[in-house]
Amino acid sequence: MKDQGVRPLSLAGHVGFDSLPDQLVNKSICQGFCFNILCIGETGIGKSTLMDTLFNTNFENFESSHFEPQVKLRAQTYDLQESNVRLRLTVVNTVGFGDQMNKQESYQPVVDYIDRQFESYLQEELKIKRSLHNYHDSRVHACLYFISPSGHSLKSLDLVTMKKLDSKVNIIPVIAKADTISKSELHKFKIKIMSELVSNGVQIYQFPLDDETVAKVNTTMNHRRSLVGNKMVKARQYPWGVVQVENENHCDFVKLREMLICVNMEDLREQTHTRHYELYRRCKLEEMGFKDTGPECKPVSLQQTYEAKRQEFLVELQKREDEMRQMFVQRVKEKESELKEAERELQSRFEQLKRLHADEKAALEEKKSSWTTTRVPSARDELPPSSCRPRASPPTARRTRTARILASCEVPANMTSTTSDILPTSFPAICGQSQTLIKKHKTQTSSVHECELVPEFNYCTHEFCVLSSTVFLIFFVGFILFV
Repeated sequence: MKDQGVRPLSLAGHVGFDSLPDQLVNKSICQGFCFNILCIGETGIGKSTLMDTLFNTNFENFESSHFEPQVKLRAQTYDLQESNVRLRLTVVNTVGFGDQMNKQESYQPVVDYIDRQFESYLQEELKIKRSLHNYHDSRVHACLYFISPSGHSLKSLDLVTMKKLDSKVNIIPVIAKADTISKSELHKFKIKIMSELVSNGVQIYQFPLDDETVAKVNTTMNHRRSLVGNKMVKARQYPWGVVQVENENHCDFVKLREMLICVNMEDLREQTHTRHYELYRRCKLEEMGFKDTGPECKPVSLQQTYEAKRQEFLVELQKREDEMRQMFVQRVKEKESELKEAERELQSRFEQLKRLHADEKAALEEKKSSWTTTRVPSARDELPPSSCRPRASPPTARRTRTARILASCEVPANMTSTTSDILPTSFPAICGQSQTLIKKHKTQTSSVHECELVPEFNYCTHEFCVLSSTVFLIFFVGFILFV
């Protein structure tokens, strides 16, 4: 349908813009091309061999084990050149796919890898200063899904994985090692696979038919999804014969290479950008709040959408701020009430302890007053102060006192040796003085003992010993003189 406001005009002569395709070709040749292939299949099914055969080279391959704990994706990039055309090829291989006991999440690493490449390209587009002409596009353009030649049906893992990937990448199912089954079994297997894909709603890549030059080839290839051969050579030898890889009567390898590389490589790149990437980009922008039309189904510019989203964000931010402020005030009030309650409890506890302390103090004062009024006077109260009490005499004073006592007891020179002259005069006086001293000693000893004055008790004991010795000595001297 032609635009109504456009008029077609004819040229009067040659202008030169018919060379635009040539200019585009020359520019593309100078910039080079990139193509990314994702190979999904079980370990040892022939993914690396197919890549080597497709591009007629030997890529760097690593041996993989069947005991990988989880699925890993290994990407390798190569620079290839054919004639004057340069191609940057990236081959992504799934390591350990389908080798785990639990295959429920085997597809998730593949989905995450594809989304990461889309996100990386989207972030580059959203930059203020973009450099897409120098950006290495790592988005997956084609996915070769290798199907095991069981001859029965697709595995559950195959159906789930292709269903998860059909909206993200161009899926091309390939029957690996198809020469291991007969032609009749292979034909039935193809029909079974296509019916299962249709019944489960899996959308695989359909080769374009709008170009008349390749419509016939693509129509044929839309019904072919098979591959034979997994050796690095172009033929496989069996006891009953040799299977040639590039023989169209033996396998579909030649048509697969022609369809994938020679005819539809640019269409795969275009489908990836216009269909799968645009779907991812639209979903991401809708999640961010950007829309093409407003509430009244009118076109809305990006600036208007941004302003509306910004205003909505500010309103939401203010709402959350008010909620947080109210919550903060409420929590502060709750904390203040808790602190006041704790303060009241501490005050009541303090008053209780204060009353208890006052009661105990009153009880102690009462006991003290009762002890003061009912106390019995003891011998200690009659004793003089400690400063006035007699202290122990030094050795010189004791010897002087003993000499004085002995001098008082000396017998006169003209004294006779009769008992009547001695006993009635000197001896009774000595005995009476001794008795007086002993009574005094007992009184002092008892008083000192009651008052527990150790120094005075020691002094009295020593005094008593001296007096006793003196009395005994006087008595003994009188007795000798009497005899």
